[in-house]
Amino acid sequence: MAEQSKEEVRAAVREQYASVARAAGTTGCAPGCCGPGPEASLSLGYSEDDLRTVPEGANMGLGCGNPQAIAGLKAGETVLDLGAGGGFDCFLAAKRVGHTGHVIGIDMTAEMVAKARANAGKLGAENVEFRLGEIEHLPVADATADVILSNCVVNLSPDKEAVFREAFRALKPGGRLAISDVVSTASMPESLSMQVLALTGCVSGAVAAETVRELLQRAGFENIRVEVREESRHFIKNWMPGSGAENYVASATIEATKPGTKKCCAPSCCAPDTGASA
Repeated sequence: MAEQSKEEVRAAVREQYASVARAAGTTGCAPGCCGPGPEASLSLGYSEDDLRTVPEGANMGLGCGNPQAIAGLKAGETVLDLGAGGGFDCFLAAKRVGHTGHVIGIDMTAEMVAKARANAGKLGAENVEFRLGEIEHLPVADATADVILSNCVVNLSPDKEAVFREAFRALKPGGRLAISDVVSTASMPESLSMQVLALTGCVSGAVAAETVRELLQRAGFENIRVEVREESRHFIKNWMPGSGAENYVASATIEATKPGTKKCCAPSCCAPDTGASA
């Protein structure tokens, strides 16, 4: 969708996910929506307990991984979720950080924010809040979060450099990034990349893993790790059946830290803070 303006891209994404939020029923994914569906969350690394502890309708099946698994969340931490959707990852994070912690979910779609707030009401979650805003212009103060999560959302942004720059601003010194997203693994044919469905369905907006690393470094992050999950192609082939999307994108776990005195505590990035970029 290279010929479209950034605002046109945002409008297409906003309308697609508003339609998901408005869809009849409490679960399920609208046609062309990225994610393997709520029933496949176990294959992404979530547990049965995770699924039981969130309100019905919070798990909308929009993810492509489990950022909780790499976040190393601890009691008392403040967590920011970029593209919170129905609140699934926010509610799981809220359980891990406890009553002394705080979780802020950001979403650009008013319908999603309304759904997430309703779900929070069902759960009685007092340490979670949801704010309307774009992930390129986060509605939070500098140095707000200990951890930033995101699940299959950054690829939807037409300005990924701004997303990572804002994430860096919003993190406290020593804070960490824990993201699941899709990355490009091969050049995509124009017949696929030019489809609006491919953009809003988390396919054509993906960039290469090396580009993600470069953008993170440019934003100021260190201890950068981008790990492509080849096994993800098994569920990606169901996003746009018959399109071959699984040949061009794959899910990846993305980790990085903001330089500072606080050391990273995520399991896979506990290297000493040397001040050198990955």
